[in-house]
Amino acid sequence: MTTMNLASSSSALAVRDPWALVPPLGNLDAYISAANRLPMLTHAEEVSLARRLREHGDVKAAGQLVLSHLRLVVSISRQYLGYGLPHGDLIQEGNVGLMKAVKRFDPDQGVRLVSYAMHWIKAEIHEYILKNWRMVKVATTKAQRKLFFNLRSMKQNLKDEATDVDTHRSTLTQGEVDTMARQLNVKREDVLEMETRLSGGDVALEPQSDDGEESYAPIAYLADDSSEPTRVIEAQRRDWLAGDGISQALDALDARSRRIVEERWLKVNDDSSGGMTLHELAGEYGVSAERIRQIEVAAMKKMRKALSPVVD
Repeated sequence: MTTMNLASSSSALAVRDPWALVPPLGNLDAYISAANRLPMLTHAEEVSLARRLREHGDVKAAGQLVLSHLRLVVSISRQYLGYGLPHGDLIQEGNVGLMKAVKRFDPDQGVRLVSYAMHWIKAEIHEYILKNWRMVKVATTKAQRKLFFNLRSMKQNLKDEATDVDTHRSTLTQGEVDTMARQLNVKREDVLEMETRLSGGDVALEPQSDDGEESYAPIAYLADDSSEPTRVIEAQRRDWLAGDGISQALDALDARSRRIVEERWLKVNDDSSGGMTLHELAGEYGVSAERIRQIEVAAMKKMRKALSPVVD
């Protein structure tokens, strides 16, 4: 189901079959045009095909689910053209992510495949970019990856907003570093380290233009994805877990277990010392500290179980 295989399928022309992906030419433009001509599935058709795949292992149903979402891969891959990597390769990696999403998709969760597949498509493209950009092969931590995919676009946005400063300045101010660290939830040191890597002059992903004009690194064209649906949904889910989700999980506990969890994990005193210790709770309930620890562990497992449908 790779780009090369799809683009070379012109011999399989079936004019009356809307699912026949038949580019008139064996190139990327033909593939994209053919992918955009494929019919989209209704919700009912999508659910029916997904159930056939899950319950009967119907490969043909899986193929229709993949083909109907190829245009999604093309659309997402365009967001990463600024890295200087071939568009066809980005599409191919995105198609791998799409196939993984189709394989794991559960039609009974009430979520459309397009929303579910976006995460898998972007994950595969991100991995491909990180493996093929020599400069960031060391960007293996979550914070480093987050900074790599957001730092340049955020820096440009800050410059655009600052009308009373020198917009030609290349280094970050202390205020800009603090703002980026806060918005991305990373350490200031991580921001400064990645900024140093991205500002280094020893890596050129694009050749200098012949006319002598300044060329820009591909990462300068990164789009701001803070408003994309998957990020918004993830943020809403985190907010729910931090509020109503915790309350719902606590309601599943008996009175003693709930108080132990609240004292151990949720209570903050004026001196920021937290709640009661195991020994203090043990003295209050007339049991050993080990018994309090066991109750705490069991309560946490029960809370995780109560939240598991949401977290999964």
